[in-house]
Amino acid sequence: MVDQVAVQQAVRSFLTAVGLDPDDEVLRETPTRVAKAAAELFAGVSADPVALFEKTMPAESHDLVAMTGITVRSMCAHHLLPMYGTASIAYLPNDRIVGLSTLPHLVDLLASRPQVQETLTAQIADALMTGIDARGALVTLRLHQDCVSARGARQQDAVSITVAARGDLQEPARRLDALAALSEQATKGQCREV
Repeated sequence: MVDQVAVQQAVRSFLTAVGLDPDDEVLRETPTRVAKAAAELFAGVSADPVALFEKTMPAESHDLVAMTGITVRSMCAHHLLPMYGTASIAYLPNDRIVGLSTLPHLVDLLASRPQVQETLTAQIADALMTGIDARGALVTLRLHQDCVSARGARQQDAVSITVAARGDLQEPARRLDALAALSEQATKGQCREV
């Protein structure tokens, strides 16, 4: 839970520290706006991702389940600047599956906290393995990072790609099959960047 009063005070201090007048007409409401944004952007900080898997269904098949084009919006833990793009998820069910809408909810919950892309990718894969006892999970993230494009290197078109494989999808042939399935869907226009 975000302490909105503390965030407002911190933002006022920050504005003063960078040489701005927090009582200027343009900036007067900024602390309140930032506090409201923080409540949304960091809503996943104390949430348990495994709780999303409370409702599952019996797996009638143990074949690959995949989804591409899942919107990702998060904040880089290093600079508190946005990172955004898409996630693709594949998993091999054991005895249970989840409703497909659970996959974007999982991504959104874990992305709603300060993150490092590599860690976010791993957390999504680990949650699938734990939450439904999947036989394997594979997650890819394609993200634009404002800490790369808006400062430092200032590379506007740079995209970071991370992959996390768990369980049976760590095996090279199965991993390649899953990556090919995710890539095939992406190239058919079913995956779009934010």
